[in-house]
Amino acid sequence: MFSYVYLASQSPRRQELLKQIGVRFEMLTAQAGEDTESIEIPLFHEKARDYVERVVLAKSAVALERWHQSDKPWAPILCADTTVSLPGSPDGEILGKPSDAQDAARILSMLSDKTHEVLTAVALTIDPDSQPLYLVQVSEVQFARLSKEHIQAYIASGEPFGKAGAYGIQGLGGAFIPSIKGSYSGIMGLPLFEVQQLLDFAKVTKATRI
Repeated sequence: MFSYVYLASQSPRRQELLKQIGVRFEMLTAQAGEDTESIEIPLFHEKARDYVERVVLAKSAVALERWHQSDKPWAPILCADTTVSLPGSPDGEILGKPSDAQDAARILSMLSDKTHEVLTAVALTIDPDSQPLYLVQVSEVQFARLSKEHIQAYIASGEPFGKAGAYGIQGLGGAFIPSIKGSYSGIMGLPLFEVQQLLDFAKVTKATRI
């Protein structure tokens, strides 16, 4: 694999996951004045898979421009984006990050006693002149039935905020999940098996160009 990448994400969970598989990285964080939040606004009637693909490629383009404006030596750029999808929901499949406590309660109530999907798109830019390699990992998550008391106590913990679907499987929210089908690390925000696939494929591709 590549021994070193730039991570274009401020997520501490993604940092921990990269460390877990021994990938050395440096943060390539947003510069002052960058409008990164508008990238994550879903388009009208946008499907969840289309959404994560569009967002991760947009983040990759922004990260590449960020590198161009720096004096850093080149290294592959890794980006990721995660969303929660509840097909048939009033939100048109995509359940993003809650805007406030009331919104978190609404999202958690929708997920209660249902099975939803967590989609994480990962993109790797091998060199400045190539389009990113990317893929989407999809997991199914079963939620237990949540009482209003459970929901309010969870919101009071502060954990739902800043997380797609208003929960974190690696934290207190894990107690609401009797089963998953897919990738635990993908639900956290960075599917490690798929990341390794991208890194290995990129290494082979780079070697054939030399």
